[in-house]
Amino acid sequence: MATVTVVGLGSTFFGTTTHADTLDDLHNKQTQIENERSDIKANLSEAEGEIADILIDLEELNKEIDRVDGALKENEKMMTDTENNISDTQKEVDLLEENIVKLEEAIEKRYDILKERIVSYQKSGGNISYLEVVFGAKSFGDFISRVTAVNKIAASDTALMEKQEEDKKEVEAKQNEVIAKLDELKEMKVELEGMQATIMEQKEQNEKKKSTLKTKEKDLLALTEELQIEDSNLASLESEVKQSIATATSPAPSVAQASSNNSNSNLTTLSKKESKKASAKPVVSSGSGNISTAINAGYQYLGVPYVWAGKTPSGFDCSGFVSWAFGQAGISIPSSTSGLSGIGSQVSYSNIQPGDLVFFNTYKTNGHVGIYVGGGKFIGSQNSTGLAVADMTSGYWNDHFAGHVRRVR
Repeated sequence: MATVTVVGLGSTFFGTTTHADTLDDLHNKQTQIENERSDIKANLSEAEGEIADILIDLEELNKEIDRVDGALKENEKMMTDTENNISDTQKEVDLLEENIVKLEEAIEKRYDILKERIVSYQKSGGNISYLEVVFGAKSFGDFISRVTAVNKIAASDTALMEKQEEDKKEVEAKQNEVIAKLDELKEMKVELEGMQATIMEQKEQNEKKKSTLKTKEKDLLALTEELQIEDSNLASLESEVKQSIATATSPAPSVAQASSNNSNSNLTTLSKKESKKASAKPVVSSGSGNISTAINAGYQYLGVPYVWAGKTPSGFDCSGFVSWAFGQAGISIPSSTSGLSGIGSQVSYSNIQPGDLVFFNTYKTNGHVGIYVGGGKFIGSQNSTGLAVADMTSGYWNDHFAGHVRRVR
């Protein structure tokens, strides 16, 4: 707005061509035009520098959006695979339950076999026990035969029952194993749903940032166009003044400033680009002792993709990376967010130092964890970006940080 005001005043002042009465008046007017053109070119240079910064931000943001979209697709695939596994496992549980029912029915059938065998030794349809069968022998030889037959029946029935119990225990053990697997898959589905919500929220914030940057770029381009028009008008007026001076005096060489100013503009733009790149460089904190090793362990793997339950440089999830990084420093800590949220000692954010663990309430309380590296930044494996250094002082991570900080040692 200040720039537009200056340009407006200059245009009003010099908008009407006035024939100077004296040579001094012409020189004064020339000086004023040159000063105003210098101001306009400075404003143009600043606007072009800001546009260059915005273009860099947009390029980085587009890359971030692409990574988030990739994470969404990968997470959706994992969701589909998990739902299919849950369906298959549920069918397996149902089948095992059917087998248990069949085994229980088999018990009843084997009891029927036992009854039929006893009946085969009954007299005239009356119910008798094994002892009655044995002691109903008419001779010693008949007694031995009956004892042998009863023993065979008993042994056979015992074997049948033992086999039945073994089968039943085996199926029940398998059923318990499959049910545990089903519970694990259901828990994994809940985690994935939470991650999906987190990624979607990040995507929405990125889209808002992109919209804001595009609006700012549009405004700056409009301002640049206005400045260029004003500069063009002043250039025409300046040419008229020079012509008047040339007419009144002998021709004198004029020094064109456009090339120099354009060069300065390009240098300013380049400087801003380089400054922007430099400011984007991750903060690497030295830390102290073994903690320093843990802090710096991940920098050579920046960009490694997020992998569910990943604990190696081929792929990390958030807690898996933290556990691995401290492992490089010879410090053994849990590899789950729930386990990490209770280790060491809790410290306030005002006393935070590099190497402390920082937690974020994403899809659940303390659902995400990273290692603080200083300067308001942390390194961690994000499901939308992979292993990266992120700013926790603004945007998504600032919104989801509730102040939970743990110091490992």
